[in-house]
Amino acid sequence: MTGPTHHTSRRRVRRTTRPVAGRGRRRELRAWRREVRAGRREVPTGHRTLRTGRRPPGTSRRARAGVRAGLRADVRTGLHPGGRGSPGRRATSAAWLRRALWTVALTLTGGVTRHGRLPRGGCVVVANHSSHADTAALLAALDARHAPLIGAAADYWFATPWRRRICRRLAAGFPVRRTGGGFDDLLGTADALRAGRAVVLFPEGTRGRDSTVGDFRRGALLLAERAGVPVVPVGLAGTDRLLPKHGGLRRTHLRVHIGAPLYGAVTPAAARDAVRSLASRAAAAPLPDSRLRRRTAAVVTSRWGLPLAFAWAFAEALSWPLMPELFLALACAAAPRAGLRLSLTALAGSLAGGLLALQLAASGAHLPAPLTTDRMRAEVSRQLAHEGASAVRHQPWDGIPYKVYAAEAGRAHLPAADWLLASAEARGGRTLTVGLAFAALGAVGRPWRRRYPLYLGLLGGGFAVGLGLIVDGWS
Repeated sequence: MTGPTHHTSRRRVRRTTRPVAGRGRRRELRAWRREVRAGRREVPTGHRTLRTGRRPPGTSRRARAGVRAGLRADVRTGLHPGGRGSPGRRATSAAWLRRALWTVALTLTGGVTRHGRLPRGGCVVVANHSSHADTAALLAALDARHAPLIGAAADYWFATPWRRRICRRLAAGFPVRRTGGGFDDLLGTADALRAGRAVVLFPEGTRGRDSTVGDFRRGALLLAERAGVPVVPVGLAGTDRLLPKHGGLRRTHLRVHIGAPLYGAVTPAAARDAVRSLASRAAAAPLPDSRLRRRTAAVVTSRWGLPLAFAWAFAEALSWPLMPELFLALACAAAPRAGLRLSLTALAGSLAGGLLALQLAASGAHLPAPLTTDRMRAEVSRQLAHEGASAVRHQPWDGIPYKVYAAEAGRAHLPAADWLLASAEARGGRTLTVGLAFAALGAVGRPWRRRYPLYLGLLGGGFAVGLGLIVDGWS
């Protein structure tokens, strides 16, 4: 009995250490991962783990390469398996997609601007941390060629499967333990750093409750020193207002200021001072603006703004082909606070011009009316014959210029008082609605003021197309 028993025992030992094929190996891999997450096994730092004394199971080439490089087999870093010096096409492509995703998302919530750039090659990015939106701001601001990896708290972002998937896929996150063993997790990214990737860490370890920058821990700085890459301080501003701790989403503009790289042995105090200075500079930075918008706002808010609005609307009611709503669209978007008074002034100019056009037409004068057609005049004459002065209520909707209604009303010898009252009701609703709508657009679009020239181009193109369709439809 002694011989067979001893022989059986040795066979069992060989079975437990020899790789198991097929489903057995996958089960062993899943069990090992569960034990790592539970803390019963530690992350490999070389060819062996600290407690198990043997290489963890793995089936894929990426998993085995991760163990050899000192990376966790269950953390997908996207490191190129063929060598160093490049993050790899797959990691870079994923980084481009993440950057596009977060850029679009943050554009809808107020936008994000970046000042500065990361140096070429791998680096450890250290930033202040006050919101979950910090990660989104960094992923939108950092270049995708660095394929950034984001260090995330293992006890929060990797505590449940759905959080783990979100963190990995949307943020390229990897777990960092906060209760011991976290530096081993950081060391697992050393080869990714040497391959040119950026590892983003928040040395405060947790989100702050205000804009102050807390004390820094040494892990990120030691990682950069051992990997032979610089530390890049980054200051974030606005994320605590966009998504406050224990608060809801608010609309605000984010700023990311990237500082000069720090080489060699960097102390926590030096890194903290650099990040705090950048964060203060980012918070005090003005919103990016367009010189054309500033000049437009300066003109329409000066003493010439109201006379210009009155003259534009007055001329359009007589002969000028461009309606006053076009002026309000460009002026109110540039200076939202002046929207109401500009709209009221344009309305007054339109009514005054319409009244003068009525009187001139009644006396037999014929003013030039470009971009109008005989069919327009015939339709307006028919409406006035059936409805009188109240026919002008159709003007905001049928596309026929107000000057055509005013001239035909004069030829029909309608009473001036009735015409003025009906025009005030019809033109007032349209002019005030358009002016206040574009003023609201200018206020909401404050973070995108630097795009004002593009806005003018789109506005002019849309107006030209719309005017062409209207004239063609009434030809």
